[in-house]
Amino acid sequence: MFEKGIHLSAEAFRGLPDSTQRLDVRERWEYGLAKLPGAILIPLGELADRVRELDPARPVAAYCHHGVRSLHALRLLHGSGFTELAHLSGGIEAYSRMDPSVPRY
Repeated sequence: MFEKGIHLSAEAFRGLPDSTQRLDVRERWEYGLAKLPGAILIPLGELADRVRELDPARPVAAYCHHGVRSLHALRLLHGSGFTELAHLSGGIEAYSRMDPSVPRY
């Protein structure tokens, strides 16, 4: 699924198929400032308790503000049996530079 590896550019993230679960691991207040269409919000601190809300049979592409928390999320998901994992390199900050309709903060 993720031919170019675990780190996705903003352009690659935008082009992901609808079957990919887009996981936002930021805090709720951050989600209120800027969000990406179709994202599932599960803050990183809640992910271990809420991992069952995601389908391990489908790819997951995670993102956060700058890309650090989403890498932690991938480690947690990998340990929970998920195999098709990637993250938005540079986070929503990188995405908003590509797509000005997504506010920067």
